[in-house]
Amino acid sequence: MEITNEQKGKLFKIILIVGIILALFLGVKVLSELKNLNEDDNKNINVISFTGHGEVNAVPDIANISFTIHKEAKTVKEAQDSVAQIENKSLSFLRGNKIEDKDIKTQNASFNPKYDYTNPCLNSYPRPCDPVSPKIVGYEAYESISVKIRNTDNVGTIMQGLGSLSVTDLSGPNFSIDDEDALKAEARKQAIDDAKEKAKSLARDLGVHLGKITSFNENGNYPMPMYAKTDMAMGSSAPAVAELPKGENTITSDVTITFEIR
Repeated sequence: MEITNEQKGKLFKIILIVGIILALFLGVKVLSELKNLNEDDNKNINVISFTGHGEVNAVPDIANISFTIHKEAKTVKEAQDSVAQIENKSLSFLRGNKIEDKDIKTQNASFNPKYDYTNPCLNSYPRPCDPVSPKIVGYEAYESISVKIRNTDNVGTIMQGLGSLSVTDLSGPNFSIDDEDALKAEARKQAIDDAKEKAKSLARDLGVHLGKITSFNENGNYPMPMYAKTDMAMGSSAPAVAELPKGENTITSDVTITFEIR
């Protein structure tokens, strides 16, 4: 039986399709085998890890303080007005000492009712008594403000001045560094150099060669806040300005670097 040209064409197309499928199957199979070989090679890679430490000392260039204004009155408005009066005096004092508005921030402002919880039934025995609900006898208003002082030599004067304005809960200073990024980078570089030197030294002693870095990890122990305790009277008297030593803040970096070894 003679095969027509049309049948030959169809047969050729079928053979071509089967060939393409086989080629794709073989390609996937080859890639899979290469991947397995690569994974096996990676499993056989020898690695070694080293730790490095770096630290930078710097004198703090800012101080953070905070204070609260607390007043009580018969009405909410009276309590808030009393707080506002002290707040205005405090802000005027801070601006007079060259503290910019961007460095003065209200953290919280609130008011709460004050209740009388006296229970007349406690002393009514043996006579019967109907319990009464607590009643509002006044209101408390609060405002908490934080201040960033950029001239750290002026901290004692500012805290003393605020203390004379009837603010409450005056706390700080917390000495810190305004821009730590450059110091963190310097400490990190020291830590990396330390780890690399340890790696090179040990590689020489073992007679091996260091390959590429396979992993890197950093743990930073950045400066803890430094608080200077002060004992400033909250009255109108003017005690001597307290000296508040700033000391130094230490910024550290600890890294772990893992190398291939050959």
